[in-house]
Amino acid sequence: MIFPKLDTERLTLRQLRLTDATDLFEYFSREEVTEYYDLDRFTEVKQAEELIENWNEKFNDLFSIRWGIALKSEDRIIGTCGYHKWAKKHYKAEIGYELSPRYWGQGYMTEVIESVMKYGFEVLELNRIEALIHRENASSRRILEKSGFREEGVLEEFFYKKKRFVDAVIFSKLQKNKSEF
Repeated sequence: MIFPKLDTERLTLRQLRLTDATDLFEYFSREEVTEYYDLDRFTEVKQAEELIENWNEKFNDLFSIRWGIALKSEDRIIGTCGYHKWAKKHYKAEIGYELSPRYWGQGYMTEVIESVMKYGFEVLELNRIEALIHRENASSRRILEKSGFREEGVLEEFFYKKKRFVDAVIFSKLQKNKSEF
């Protein structure tokens, strides 16, 4: 399978390259980015290189797909978005994303999610796209709601992060509701 490139009005979604590691490191080294993420804050560029290799290996094995998000005006990565926990047998996957704080509040992630959902429903033939977020993550909640996801409930003590159990809120978007953007 060839890695798909997606374009939105302002962004290009493409496969990550090892040369993107410094861009990923720049924002993954910030606590506000990893606060609700399943990774600790990066302390060296090698961690970003390993993450890129991991995401690309999982794509090659058809387990997941993670796009690098670049502004069309420059080929610099400002975030990523993609599917993991891709259960082909059940026509579902979980969406995940992050964005450099320099680009928060500008509508970029909503633009990205719309494109990635369209790809998921039309090309990957997903019936269900899920998102799990920390209960306290108000920004992610707003993005998902704006993108047409519906809250299904709370999974108590679902994550173990920073030496404590954390509740998760599960959201979904179904194929039959895909036009509700």
